[in-house]
Amino acid sequence: MTVFVDTSAFLAVLAADDEYHTAAAAIWRRLISDEEPLVTNNYVLVETVALLQRRVGLQAVRAFQSKVMPSLLVRWVDETLHEQALTSVLSANRRNLSLVDCTSFQTMRQDGINRAFTFDQHFAEQGFERLTHEHS
Repeated sequence: MTVFVDTSAFLAVLAADDEYHTAAAAIWRRLISDEEPLVTNNYVLVETVALLQRRVGLQAVRAFQSKVMPSLLVRWVDETLHEQALTSVLSANRRNLSLVDCTSFQTMRQDGINRAFTFDQHFAEQGFERLTHEHS
């Protein structure tokens, strides 16, 4: 079953000091060994690279590019999806709900994906199943 992968999961896998690192590494290994189709979008990639570069360093960005990205099917956000997500942000009227999150929700809905590898509670609020421990 296809899984959408969020920035919070990528950071947890690649940043050893992340509070979710141990759980995230175990989930990632299981997803890879089970050959689960892994989907993300380009906005998540941009956010992930920026956060990794700032918090962990360029070596983490290199690891992300060479070891993680080849495992992903990337959905590219087009103008329509961007506008839908921006409308969602403005409609929600919440400062802590990001444009990247809303593009993720729209991507998941368009692709019929119900499960997300994420530590972000917003996904559960939107009705998606979050993979947050090894046996999810």
